[in-house]
Amino acid sequence: MSKTSWIIVIVLVVLVGGGIIYFVAKGTAPQTPDYSVFFPAQSREHIEVGATHPDYNSNAPSGGWHYALTAKKKYYTEPIPDENVIHNLEHGDVWITYNPRVSQETKDILKKFEFSKILISPREANTTDIALVAWERVDAFDVATAGESLEFRIRDFIKRYRNKGPEKIPAGAMEATFN
Repeated sequence: MSKTSWIIVIVLVVLVGGGIIYFVAKGTAPQTPDYSVFFPAQSREHIEVGATHPDYNSNAPSGGWHYALTAKKKYYTEPIPDENVIHNLEHGDVWITYNPRVSQETKDILKKFEFSKILISPREANTTDIALVAWERVDAFDVATAGESLEFRIRDFIKRYRNKGPEKIPAGAMEATFN
């Protein structure tokens, strides 16, 4: 092969490889707008179980006073204490809370997101149907306003904010939990 042929082959390999990398990266990037709101964490202090603390600055809470033990990452059918989950958020987990009034169909959609570094639980204090929560971020909305983009909105929130807490705990790492 001539020197010119080699240059053409190298250029083609670089262009094809770059194109593949671009489309893979684009496919893993969030596709929907970021509807979340920033709420500065009021504290990173561990408190005793049952201890009183000031009100949180967001609903659902996205940072602040919390218990020393985290919650297991799974789908819950019963509420779990905000103070346990806030510790999860500090470790970079994402919390999907839903008002118990949502339909079984919505709950089934939420169950699809039961994977690494995700907690899903009912929360009666939610003022909206769903709140997507990460450390210092909340996207709260009603299912009717999300429409067909519900799954995309959840997936994109997870892509943006999973493992972004101030304490990096790798997926699968052993953590002391209350349950």
